[in-house]
Formats: sequence, C-alpha cells, structure tokens
Amino acid sequence: MNILIVGNGGREYAIALKLKSEKNPPKLYFAPGNGATSELGENLKIKNHNELADFAKRNDINLTIVGPEAPLSEGIVDVFKAHGLLIFGPSKAAARLEASKAFMKDFLARNGIKTAKYLNTDDKNEAFKFIDFLSVPVVVKADGLCAGKGVIIARTHDEAKTAVSDMLSGDSFGEAGKRVVVEEFLDGFELSFFAICDGENFLSLPVAQDHKRLLDNDEGPNTGGMGAYAPSPLATPHLIKRVENEIVAPTLRGMKAEGNPFCGVLFVGLMIVNDEPVVLEFNVRFGDPECEVLMPLIDANLSEILLNAASGNLDKIDFRLKDEFAVGVVVASKNYPYKSTPKARINIQNIPQNSHVAYAGVSEEAGEIYADGGRVLVCVGCAKSIKQARDKAYELCENVKFDGMQYRKDIAWQVLK
Repeated sequence: MNILIVGNGGREYAIALKLKSEKNPPKLYFAPGNGATSELGENLKIKNHNELADFAKRNDINLTIVGPEAPLSEGIVDVFKAHGLLIFGPSKAAARLEASKAFMKDFLARNGIKTAKYLNTDDKNEAFKFIDFLSVPVVVKADGLCAGKGVIIARTHDEAKTAVSDMLSGDSFGEAGKRVVVEEFLDGFELSFFAICDGENFLSLPVAQDHKRLLDNDEGPNTGGMGAYAPSPLATPHLIKRVENEIVAPTLRGMKAEGNPFCGVLFVGLMIVNDEPVVLEFNVRFGDPECEVLMPLIDANLSEILLNAASGNLDKIDFRLKDEFAVGVVVASKNYPYKSTPKARINIQNIPQNSHVAYAGVSEEAGEIYADGGRVLVCVGCAKSIKQARDKAYELCENVKFDGMQYRKDIAWQVLK
C-alpha cells in the first residue's frame, strides 16, 4: 500500500509513525515532510495541488492524508477527487467549518447546536453596539485562517473595539480579519473532541486537553500548543455521549443536508460550562499536539480506518482503543513564539521504554537532526495512568538536548493538581 501524507509538522510525523507500526506497513511519501520524516518515507518538493495529484496517479498512491488546514481550505481534496484519487479530508466547501468562523457560527445557529452568543459582521458600528451589549471580557475573532492567532480576549469594551477596528482595517490579520465574529466570553474548562468522519458515520477518539499558553500555570502568550494529554477524565461518558448526539451527529446531518458532506477529522473545541458542552470552534483536521497523543491510543490499523473513512465505509470498521493514557510535551526553540531561532543540533541520549519523539520543526544535515525553530518536537509518554505517562514524557524531555530548548513542566496539571 502506498500512502501520501501532506504536511510537515509533528502531527504528520505522528500519523506516519502510527502507520509504520502496522504489521504490513505502507510505503510513505511526504509533501513536503520535515528533516525527520525522510527516515520514515520519501520527502517530495511538490507544492502545487495538481502536480501532487499527478504524482499520486503515476506512483499508484492508494490514499492521501491531509494534515494541515491550509491545503484543505484551498481545495486540495476537490483537486484529488477530480483526478479520481482517494483522499482523506473535507472538500473546500466543507472545510469552511474552520476556514470561516462566520460560516461556522451561522451553521451552528442554523442547526440548533449550542454556542456562545455572537455577531458576525464587517460593519464596525454594528460590532461596537454588540460589544456594548455584552459583559466583559469580550471575545473578538478574525473570520479567516490566522494560524491559531486570530482570537482576542478583550478585558474591556474599549479594548474589544480597538481589536475590531484593527481587524476590519486589515492592520491585524490582513484579509482574514476583514470580517469579524464578536461573541460572549464563556467561563468553564476546555476540551478537544475528535471524530473521524465519512460523511454520515463517525468514530470518536479519546477526548484530549491542550495547553495553549507558553509558560507553566497557563501564563504567557498563546501558542500553537505546548502539550496535551488524552483521554481526559474531565470528559465523563455522559458528557461524551452528549457531544456525539448534540454536536457531532447534527453537524454531519447538517453538512450533508446543505450538499457538503463532511469527510475527514472533525475537531470540536469545547467549553464545558456548568456541565454543558458548548462549541467554541471547529477544526477540520487533527490538532497539533493532540494528534501526537491520540495516535498511540488507537488499537487498530490507522490505514484501514482512514481508507474506509475516505471511501464512506466507516460502519465496516472494527474500532478499538487501548486502555492507556498518553501525555505529550512540546519542546520548543529558545525564541518561540516571538521570533525565529538559529538552528541547533539535537542530541537525544536515550529513549525510555513506552516513550517516543514526534519531530516537527526540524531539518536534516549530514545525517544529523537540527532544531529549526518554532515547536521542534514532542516527547510522548504512554502508560496505564496519566501520572505514569506524564513521568515517561518528562523523563524523555530530560534526555533531549539542544541549545535554547524550552518546555512547560506542568502538562496535565488540570487532572494531577
């Protein structure tokens, strides 16, 4: 079996690592991949979606898996399907659930799915009136994709109005901010719910919890994610069933009814408010670093699962999960997330049992792996308890050495405090 993975981060590396663990592992190609994925398969320098589809046809690619949101929002799935190729991910129209926050909020409202009170507008005065109506803090979101940075939690009404003005003028996020969503602030705790979907059916993955802030005790700036763990005991069986019945199933029904059936990974960013699951956001792909802790918990062939999802046959899958926990700690470069950092050679002295590394921001030179800036790698530990899994992950962190490395010391604190 030949599989093409689109993307270059820790998420794509984690998917590849899971595929390589199968009894009959597939041959892997990456577009573009990173400095470590070349150890698992072949890196390609093809960026154009049509050229990539041509490569897939010529090389008998059985399945393409799309990792990041950008190619999905650009319509890579539509291109591959037009070439008669099997690809796992949503169409450009379905990917609007992530690519447009305004579309997503309006979709939730149309389908009676619980979310925060909001206004979707490109009119500054209309936004200002709604801000005055809300209690502080106020949440202001750029409509388009902003690499996880398009959300402002304003502590005052004036701060919210400034955020709206900066977005609508194009100063903050360019075209992505030319329409905004203003919404009420929800007070609760966040969870990450992932479902693998085939347009009608879905399989629920362990509920994860991400750590967005750079520093311990959830301090410092927001990042792409500094660590995650799964499954979270904060997600009770009753809560999971409610999310499936009240959010995921109605979303799949609604997308199909609107002519855009959703195939791929549906990520539901949840805020749990007084035991009520409320949708903060949708993503249309695996989260990063959540993917790195979800992959080791799947007790089945990932290739078979995703192949059947892409073919609309998820109901034929025998899906099993391991009775374990996984904790992932992101090791980042010195200047993350403020500015780039010079390359640094990575030295890993030892990898303890039941732990592994998922490489992300790395390059390869003369057989050596170098930290290339940003989120460099994820140290993942697996065990029968969250504490044991966390201890494994941090034991591995201590064995990773490169100049300027930084990581949080309190991943999974919410359940271990």
